[in-house]
Amino acid sequence: MVSFKLVDRGLGFISTLVLARLLVPADFGLVAMAMILIGALQLLISFSFDVPLIQNPNAGRDQFDTAWTFNALFATVCGVALAALAIPAAHFYREPRLEAVIYLLAVGFALQGFSNIGPVIFRREMRFDREFKFLLGKRMASLCVTIPLAFYLRNYWALVIGQLAGTVVSVLLSYMVSDYRPSFSLKAKVELFHSSKWLMINNIVHFLNGRSAEFILGRLSGPQALGVYTISSEISTLPTTELVAPINRAAFPGYAKAATDIAQLGKSFLNVISMIALFALPAGIGIVSIADLMIPVVLGDKWLEAIPLIQILAICGVIQAVQTNIGYVYMAVGSPKLITLIAGLQLLVLLALLIPGIYYGAAIGAAWAFLACAVIMIPVNQILVARRLDLSGTDFILKILRPLIASLAMSAVIWILKTNLGVPETALAHLWMLVACVAAGAAVYAFSIYGLWVLASRPEGAERISFLQIEHGLRKLGIRISLVGS
Repeated sequence: MVSFKLVDRGLGFISTLVLARLLVPADFGLVAMAMILIGALQLLISFSFDVPLIQNPNAGRDQFDTAWTFNALFATVCGVALAALAIPAAHFYREPRLEAVIYLLAVGFALQGFSNIGPVIFRREMRFDREFKFLLGKRMASLCVTIPLAFYLRNYWALVIGQLAGTVVSVLLSYMVSDYRPSFSLKAKVELFHSSKWLMINNIVHFLNGRSAEFILGRLSGPQALGVYTISSEISTLPTTELVAPINRAAFPGYAKAATDIAQLGKSFLNVISMIALFALPAGIGIVSIADLMIPVVLGDKWLEAIPLIQILAICGVIQAVQTNIGYVYMAVGSPKLITLIAGLQLLVLLALLIPGIYYGAAIGAAWAFLACAVIMIPVNQILVARRLDLSGTDFILKILRPLIASLAMSAVIWILKTNLGVPETALAHLWMLVACVAAGAAVYAFSIYGLWVLASRPEGAERISFLQIEHGLRKLGIRISLVGS
């Protein structure tokens, strides 16, 4: 599933880069204003009904049909509410173009609620290959519409129409990939609401944690500043969050099955953290190291102000990536309330830092506030999960230590390379330096992580799994080499 998801998110990343080349920051900022409003309304229907459906192996048609009925009803009501808020939102942001954008997105909002609930079964039964086909189909639908429209229109309508097209296709695909056919029913309404009430509250707090800065920036600084911040956040955290997301999705059903065996759950958790660190740390630290070369090459000079934002937010993304799996443990053991309490504490810390940060530093201030909050929450998260799983204080650190050392070595080599090569004066020189730094960084990380793993006597875990996969791939090419040993 991880490999499949990398393809999906790789396409999304390439799409973002192409669109950033064709459009201006204000186009992204305008759509982001609408998405903030959509995200706020989605909180009213964010019961995460899929979680109890996955957790409960006895969930049947009554539960699935009730979940689908709630999704359809709530989405329709919120779609109408979104359309009603179009004019007030345009006045609030002092952006008249926003009204028409919201009207069109409201249609997609309502339609999304009628998606088939059947694909949830893929996750419960760990049939990730079928889920991948579903997700990839949605991605390709949006991409195939948005990019051609961006070449033709060269404005924000390409983003809006592309998103609506993706929604339409995703709803159709949800019925094509699954044989399940839902019907209107409310037989399990009490059961589902009882299971999901804390998840809804957690989603609200999570939304406020993630979107507060965008809401304030959009109001105070306009679509240009918001567009730069939005793309900076997406690019800086995409390599980490999107590498981590499929690992988390694959791990949760396993956690749910091991929820009654704390020792096994703790072992599974540490193995997942090891896998996350192996990929997320070099991705995030690599973004920090090459941002000054990457932005002029892939986005162009109109996005240069995004460089420091990307570097700060990438560090924040790394910290969050290696801790994001903790919430899945709490969900698996039936403690969603704890997730909400931790997120609420994080929100208080963030707002205390965010308000003065934006006031004095605008977008840069917001980025520093997010980073400071992430650092402050590290000991809180680690102490609580260690107590819940009976882990020692060093268990978590040891699982990320080798990837962290290898990533820092990679960053040091990239810095030395950039220092010796000097400042590139042409676009072609920028490109070649970027390629050289990426290649050198990847090589250094690969050799460093392998060397550290060998020095540690080749323990079980993420490195062994990864090197076995590399061996298997090389054998298919006729190359026989032993990386793991006997």
